[in-house]
Amino acid sequence: MQEYDITVIGSGPGGYTAAIRAAQLGFKTAIVERDKLGGVCLNWGCIPTKALIKSAEMMNKVKHAGDYGLKIEGVGFDFPKIIQRSRKVAEASEKGVQFLMKKNKITIINGTGSFKKDKTISIKDKDGKEVEIIKSKHIILATGARARTLPGIKFDEKRILSSTGAMLVQDFPSKLTIVGSGAIGMEFAYFYNALGSEVTIIEMLPQILPIEDKEISDVVAREFKKSGMKIFTETKTESVEVKGNKVITKVSGKANDSFESDAVLLAIGVTGNIENLGLENLGVELFKNAIKVDSDYKTNVDGLYAIGDVALIDEKGKPWLAHVASAEAVNCVEKIKGHTTGDIDYNNIPGCTYCQPQVASVGMTEDKARAAGYKLKIGKFPFSANGKSRAAGEIAGLVKLIFDDEYGELLGAHIVGAEATELISELVMVKSLEGTGESIIKTIHAHPTLTESILEAAGVAYGEAINL
Repeated sequence: MQEYDITVIGSGPGGYTAAIRAAQLGFKTAIVERDKLGGVCLNWGCIPTKALIKSAEMMNKVKHAGDYGLKIEGVGFDFPKIIQRSRKVAEASEKGVQFLMKKNKITIINGTGSFKKDKTISIKDKDGKEVEIIKSKHIILATGARARTLPGIKFDEKRILSSTGAMLVQDFPSKLTIVGSGAIGMEFAYFYNALGSEVTIIEMLPQILPIEDKEISDVVAREFKKSGMKIFTETKTESVEVKGNKVITKVSGKANDSFESDAVLLAIGVTGNIENLGLENLGVELFKNAIKVDSDYKTNVDGLYAIGDVALIDEKGKPWLAHVASAEAVNCVEKIKGHTTGDIDYNNIPGCTYCQPQVASVGMTEDKARAAGYKLKIGKFPFSANGKSRAAGEIAGLVKLIFDDEYGELLGAHIVGAEATELISELVMVKSLEGTGESIIKTIHAHPTLTESILEAAGVAYGEAINL
């Protein structure tokens, strides 16, 4: 029986990061993975979807080549090749993780790990045969999550798709219905629409991108409608039924109708992978389809921790994001080592959606800040007034900054437009340092850049804007 200081079960962004940090801190480390290193994010989520979106962006650029004085004729696309490219990108990412495991002398154990009653870990192969038993002083569960479905509806990944199925289909759907308008739903909506699919978006809540500031969400809705997408908010999906080579989606609410499409993507969130881990053998406490942990990621079982999408600290929840899992991984391992490490501030997590226009935000929305009792200073600057945006032909969107009127502290930052997901990092840093509007205004921003829109938005809030 092999023994380790730290064993990580699951090798997604949380798992492989935990293993690397553990090895860096001198722990004898193993990582258990039943499929590909890198987990969903690198293989079926974050990375390959961005490859797909890049193809969509290229297609949209070519469509508007005339705006830039270019002549391009006979434009088309090879859908299987687009999918193939995204798979190659994912494969390269997995090889990168393999290299990191080898570099950090981490033992890779292929198979499915589950607990025996004595807290040893049984490793089984794909046929369910036990091939190894290991023992570990500390165990970190990083098993992630999977796509959630609606009651009575199962993914067949041909007509009824999860996000994984949506990036692997070989037959391009001329009509696609998307249920759910969070980041995953909106990114696939953009991708398929850019290639010519007739996209219908169904959202139960009053706005698309429900967790974003409404003003930001409205910009995306307007741009999506311009590109031909149909959006139905305050609309509940009642049933999804495959009939021949079509799918019928029946809805109620603001839209009381049914929609026929070639495929339906269910993008309504995820649920933690807590099954088949033998948690019941140890009496691990669960909470809302996840593992309950404290702020140090400890479960109620000594020496057992959980991070990422499979772990919940309290009923408020947290963002299901790869970078959250990675941050938790480092925080957890450093606390195991005994480092003086503070808790993660979940109010300072950037959220990003990679459709076009992109969306990125951190902190409070305007509505939440007002509900919390703050008196606000708000600055908004449109990209249409930014020189670099005009030169690039990317004028849709704006920067919106929300400050506490009393102390000037940045409470929330919201960007919709080109490169929003890159621009947000400046504002995450400002917020993490409890920066103010004045600190942004007094920071010299290079010209011409998109980041000047951040400077100008702060200026608007304080009556000091130069270019608006």
